[in-house]
Amino acid sequence: MSAREDRKAPARRAKSPTVTRVEVETDRGVFMISVAAQLADMHPQTLRMYEARGLIEPQRSPKGTRLYSQRDVEQLRRIQSMTADLGLNLAGVERVLALEEEIEQMHRRIEELELEALESQVRLSEELEGVRRSFRAELAVPYRGGTSLVRAADARSPFKNARTRRDDGR
Repeated sequence: MSAREDRKAPARRAKSPTVTRVEVETDRGVFMISVAAQLADMHPQTLRMYEARGLIEPQRSPKGTRLYSQRDVEQLRRIQSMTADLGLNLAGVERVLALEEEIEQMHRRIEELELEALESQVRLSEELEGVRRSFRAELAVPYRGGTSLVRAADARSPFKNARTRRDDGR
């Protein structure tokens, strides 16, 4: 081939490998202990120790193999952060995790109570409106005085006698 033919020929590209992404639920156990330990940057024996202390609970395959989820790996990283960065021992980590769970339960209970309060408020408003409507019906008294208009200057004040008493000093 001449140099002129090279310029006209299409450039051949090297095929890049195809990458496939797989989305997996974060709480589904998919990693064996060696992979989970590698992802969490720990020794597999550390994961076994954390499991024995109840800090982590991996799922089990039908044959009994530990299967760690993405959530488990994140929990392992949190434990490692608490021990390495914050200087907590495993008893401290257990206490922190227990308190976090208690706070989460309290938040759920607060949400339930707020919903109940809102429902009660709506119910009370509806009942109050019903009572108001019933009073309006009872208080509607027809006027029997006729249809003629009365000038304001000619109208008697129900408080007229009370004013004269105050003026007299009684």
